[in-house]
Amino acid sequence: VELVESGGGLVQPGGSLRLSCAFSGSLFSAYTMNWVRQAPGKRRELVAVIRNYGPTTYADFVEGRFTISRDNAKNTVYLQMNSLKPEDTAVYYCTAGSSHDYWGQGTQVTVSS
Repeated sequence: VELVESGGGLVQPGGSLRLSCAFSGSLFSAYTMNWVRQAPGKRRELVAVIRNYGPTTYADFVEGRFTISRDNAKNTVYLQMNSLKPEDTAVYYCTAGSSHDYWGQGTQVTVSS
């Protein structure tokens, strides 16, 4: 399994970004997929989870601003992030499996004016 994230960048507070994670390998539809983030000097945080059969879970700090989704036909998982705050600045990682068995290389998200 290989995971490749894209879509990060610099955005002003209140702005939006859409992260994508391309999954290479077999049985994407069988995997729980996750987004995890890590800010400098801070511990990794689970941001959002989407299970293979669809249900989603979000961290409390998301507060309805982010949406995780998946396209099983394209082997891709997305994270739509709206109303971004400076404290959302972090490297965002895509992981596969309920135990985070596989990790992507990460994509930097910077929220700053």
